[in-house]
Amino acid sequence: MEEQHVNNRTFKIIIGILIFALLILVIWTFRQRMQLTSLVKEKEMEKMDLQKQLDSVIAEHNKTKQAYGALSDSLKVKDSVIQANAIEIKNLLSTKWEYDKVSKKLARLQSIAQGYVRQMDSLYTVNQELHAENEKIRQDFRDEQTKSQSLVKDKEELTTKVNNAAILKAYDVTSTALKLKGGELETPTDKASRTDRVSICFTIGENPLVKKGKKTIYVCICRPDKVVVTKTKYDTFTLNGQTLPYSIREDISYEGKAMTLCVKWTKKQDEKPAMKGNYSVTVYTEDKEIGSGTFQLK
Repeated sequence: MEEQHVNNRTFKIIIGILIFALLILVIWTFRQRMQLTSLVKEKEMEKMDLQKQLDSVIAEHNKTKQAYGALSDSLKVKDSVIQANAIEIKNLLSTKWEYDKVSKKLARLQSIAQGYVRQMDSLYTVNQELHAENEKIRQDFRDEQTKSQSLVKDKEELTTKVNNAAILKAYDVTSTALKLKGGELETPTDKASRTDRVSICFTIGENPLVKKGKKTIYVCICRPDKVVVTKTKYDTFTLNGQTLPYSIREDISYEGKAMTLCVKWTKKQDEKPAMKGNYSVTVYTEDKEIGSGTFQLK
């Protein structure tokens, strides 16, 4: 009986020890599980942090490319390196990964991206300087064009002035109607019925700008009915592309000095008496009108 009591006591002690050991095991297992859960959460937080950093680097990189536009095309190789590294890190985060390894790769990617930004800034600065220099060159070219055009215009105006100045002028164009007596004896008259000849005198002015040499003078006597008197139908000259009749032609030698010239128009013997009224006289040379005057026959 006493032996049975001892056995029961021993059994209870063993059972107690087993329960205590089981309790210790349960507590240890629970603590291990809690630690594992904590590690998993910590790992997940690290992963999320790395993913956030990766997304931030790529977002900033894309923002930089968009900001610099077409200029970013000059760094395509570096952009491809950044994209390749980003894809590698993203794949590592999606599978079994090591924090230190991914962290180092991410730090390297950040360094490359920062270098990309610095290069883009340098390219932008150089591009702006080149743009400013090109704009200055274009402005200088426009200024030179303006100056050149101004010089051409001044030259053309000067040439026009010289050309306008380099022409002959006929001053004091006076006309005298004459009656012929006894052959060549001339008597002034103002009667149309008695007029046989008209003497026209004028002074060709001095002009050193006019080229010296032979000059052809054309004198047109226009009757009151606006008809130019001529000796033959072939007596014509060209003025500004038009063919005009002339009454008298005279060739002179001009030496740049003032000279007085008198020319005469004689009516044919079988012609009708001169027309009464106001006559106009115009003098031409070198395709230009150089003087004019009037006279009247009663």
